[in-house]
Amino acid sequence: MEQNILDCVIVGSGPSGFTAAIYAARADLKPELYTGLEPGGQLTTTTEVDNFPGYPAGITGPEMMMDLQKQAERFDTKVHYEMITKAEFSKENGGVHKLYAGNKEILAKTVIISTGATAKYLGLDDEKKYAGGGVSACATCDGFFYRGKDVVVVGAGDTAAEEATYLAKLTRKVTMLVRKDVFRASKAMIHRVENTPNIEVKFNHELIGIEGENSLVERAVIINNQTKEISTVDVEGIFIAIGHKPNTDIFAGQIDLDENGYILTEKGSTRTNLPGVFAAGDVQDHIYRQAITAAGSGCMAAMDAEKYLAELH
Repeated sequence: MEQNILDCVIVGSGPSGFTAAIYAARADLKPELYTGLEPGGQLTTTTEVDNFPGYPAGITGPEMMMDLQKQAERFDTKVHYEMITKAEFSKENGGVHKLYAGNKEILAKTVIISTGATAKYLGLDDEKKYAGGGVSACATCDGFFYRGKDVVVVGAGDTAAEEATYLAKLTRKVTMLVRKDVFRASKAMIHRVENTPNIEVKFNHELIGIEGENSLVERAVIINNQTKEISTVDVEGIFIAIGHKPNTDIFAGQIDLDENGYILTEKGSTRTNLPGVFAAGDVQDHIYRQAITAAGSGCMAAMDAEKYLAELH
């Protein structure tokens, strides 16, 4: 039996995956998209999306992902609610790439990787309990909802320093919890924190619990890990800023990754080091990490894939 070789397979279903699907489908590449374990990606954990152009009244993350999926399907994208568990990429120009969803083998001339990144959390049960009720991993996404309120930022690196200074412009007060007695952030970011009057830094402090009524955050329970003294801070928002982990484990060893596991793409394009393999969205972007930039790179990936296929013939 001759196995079908697809023109384009998209791995991942966030804004980048679905935008890639819309463009690839309209270019007649008949893309097939594999959603992974979290159809819709990180956006499905965001309650309100107010910063995506074209939605003047805002939209919820899950609703927006349903809209994107419907649009992709309108142009005959085939959506599989399965997870790609293994990849065997060809190194040859015009080679056939093999992907596996469990025991199912999928052959493709081009692959667009848009598996995203997962925000790291501390692993407290309370984080799940208050998700969407005051616990967030993205200040630029959710900071707006805490104007004039008090918030906590957990973390010691550049991400935490950046989130804290961003939130300080909107909120009344930001309390930073730093586990050690020093920042891990760059000197420039530390100076920004130190020069922001409404940021209070608590060194040697960790978040150990969250309290509140009706799944809405009211207090952060913190411990001084030197004195073991436990106290609470009255806040309405808790931002976990300990970094993201790109979902690239199954591609390691084949695709060039940076030291943090993000896929390296050629400057100004979505091309990886392998011919016919492209990467879009947060899996290759640790700087902007927004739905709109992910969607933009999804469009680029589909156009890059189309160009690659055209040049083969």
